[in-house]
Amino acid sequence: MGKAPLALLQQFVQVARLGNLSRAAAQANLTVSALSHQMRQLEERLERQLFERGPRGVKLTVEGCSLLDAVGEHVDGIQHALSHYRKRRDETLTLSASPGIMSGWLVPRLPRLVAAHPELELNLQSGSTLVNFEREPVDAALRYGRGEWEGLHSERLFGEWIAPVGAPALVARMGDADPNDLAQWPLLGDPNPSNRWKDWFARFGGAAPHRYVAHFDSFEAQRHAALEGLGVAMGRMVMSKSLIDAGRLQVLGTRYLPVEDAYWLVYPTRSGEHPGLQVFRAWLLAEADDYCRHLPVPGSGDAAASD
Repeated sequence: MGKAPLALLQQFVQVARLGNLSRAAAQANLTVSALSHQMRQLEERLERQLFERGPRGVKLTVEGCSLLDAVGEHVDGIQHALSHYRKRRDETLTLSASPGIMSGWLVPRLPRLVAAHPELELNLQSGSTLVNFEREPVDAALRYGRGEWEGLHSERLFGEWIAPVGAPALVARMGDADPNDLAQWPLLGDPNPSNRWKDWFARFGGAAPHRYVAHFDSFEAQRHAALEGLGVAMGRMVMSKSLIDAGRLQVLGTRYLPVEDAYWLVYPTRSGEHPGLQVFRAWLLAEADDYCRHLPVPGSGDAAASD
């Protein structure tokens, strides 16, 4: 059995924890094929199969789990010790966010940030899982929730409202159907575990249908189905506003329901003095304030302040 270089073990731990070669490769600034080759090289050195490879990602074998248990904490300790010696570039900021808030809200506004601060270099990481600030070299994140993340600084950006949204083609196809009487419309199942449709009908009356046109396991898939005219989705306004402005979706009726969750800027204490984060934070809070003032939701300013 050959000895495994530390670099290979570090990459192994990253892949094992993420369960995804693409995300691990992006964080390591490698191509997927290069990282995959490294993992096979590690398996050859150890003469063990560490991963089961499939179309949805990689999964640890029993041998892989044993190796992760044996080396994971040691790799973390080495990374933590070395982090104190790495020279930090003040103008570089690594930010994590979910695909929805990244593409639906942040990216359309970034040209203004680049124009105002051309010296700032952003490394953007998009993913559905929460970043682990102790293990990953990320400075800050945009998160959706209640602001209750232990050990982290959380600054509220704005609240969220939901409303039924559908494609113009669907609206045209439905003809004279009342947009406030959703029992007449084909509805798309809500990926949220609590089912926002139930909240909607409880607030505004009516009853949720016995069956939906289709169910989805992600908001991205549901939104795409709504764009294609399959049915009406329960849309989050922050995520849907750019599509509504572009005329690709439209709100049915005039009723909006505020939800308890909100969007937050989240960062660990170590990032607080980072000049790049200070610049980004000031810009982000100004953009969030402007967004709240212009959000086309009745009473949105009051709701944003009191959520």
